[in-house]
Amino acid sequence: MSIDPVCGMRVDPATAVSLQLGDRRYYFCSDLCKETFAKRKHPAAKGSCEGCGGSFFLRHRLLITVLCAVFALSGSLVFPFLVPLRTALLSYIKTIWWAVLLGLFLGGVIDYYIPREYISKILSRNSPATVFNAVFLGFLLSACSHGILALSIQLHKKGASGPAVVSFLLASPWANFTMTVMLVAFFGLKGLLIIAAALLIAVNTGFIFMALEKKGWIEKNANAASVSADYSIRADLAARLKNYRFSVSGLLRDARGVISGMQSLSSMVLWWIAIGILAASAAGAYIPVHFFHRFMGPTLAGLLITLLAATVIEVCSEGSSPFAFEIYRQTQAFGNSFVFLMAGVVTDYTEIGLLWANVGRRTALWLPLISVPQVLFLGYLANLFLR
Repeated sequence: MSIDPVCGMRVDPATAVSLQLGDRRYYFCSDLCKETFAKRKHPAAKGSCEGCGGSFFLRHRLLITVLCAVFALSGSLVFPFLVPLRTALLSYIKTIWWAVLLGLFLGGVIDYYIPREYISKILSRNSPATVFNAVFLGFLLSACSHGILALSIQLHKKGASGPAVVSFLLASPWANFTMTVMLVAFFGLKGLLIIAAALLIAVNTGFIFMALEKKGWIEKNANAASVSADYSIRADLAARLKNYRFSVSGLLRDARGVISGMQSLSSMVLWWIAIGILAASAAGAYIPVHFFHRFMGPTLAGLLITLLAATVIEVCSEGSSPFAFEIYRQTQAFGNSFVFLMAGVVTDYTEIGLLWANVGRRTALWLPLISVPQVLFLGYLANLFLR
């Protein structure tokens, strides 16, 4: 397996998009990543390009973010105004460190053991089962909303239908294993309600898109699936289990594969989590409580302002969860937290732009029109009954 130098995803050289530069060949999960890479005149060492790894900040963004947190912690011993930030920051770290570690481990296990051919095989049929399969696979895959975009476009290239791609996009950032653990760490059992609501919206939107596809109101995918028609997931899984031999070397190989998957996922999400924790800590320490109650309270206006804020603040899903919890902690408006989390997906201009360019303009326009009302409605109900 190779690593896409743009998005950091693991790709199979046999099926990946490739680009030859000098004496080296690079592999990508989608044409978008390839085009992004090709626009850079001077690819940096180790398969990185200027846009994704060439600048000092992007190559060391996690380190810089952690150093900012360390500065806040150590600086609070000298500067009293940093004490509230230190208190809030340590509280967040204490709350979610185990969730982040467990989520990364589960993501590494899934990344290593689930072949991508399985995903392609079950997402191309025009049937309700395809929508449920897409949502289920979105739950299994652990990647932030930005990381999952490239995989979604690649699935579309392999033949996945428009409804399947949309359902997959909506389910994966919020209903994956990593986020399940993190949301439960923050919200307790209410975190499971966020997951259930995200899955419900993903399924509903998928079915609506199926109806739109039948009416010809959205684009149909003309790409043929890359896996053969007689490819059997059950037979392939049985063959893998039959040929697997337990040994020390085999266990070490599996461990390295899981760790590699954890590293790949970490490169996508850890710095977003760090930024989210810093932002939420700063908000909790310095933004007056009355500001949250006035502008993000459990009212329809508060929901709309929260939706607008989440639309403007484009943050990875893992990075949004601490700030969403801060909204809930300050206002007890659980629906607003849900809207803040979901709006980052359903109104993400990066996501809509990629759908526009790769899946179809009508598909991109229909996504917010269908999903945003559902998000606001469920957020309104949550504020009524779950305060």
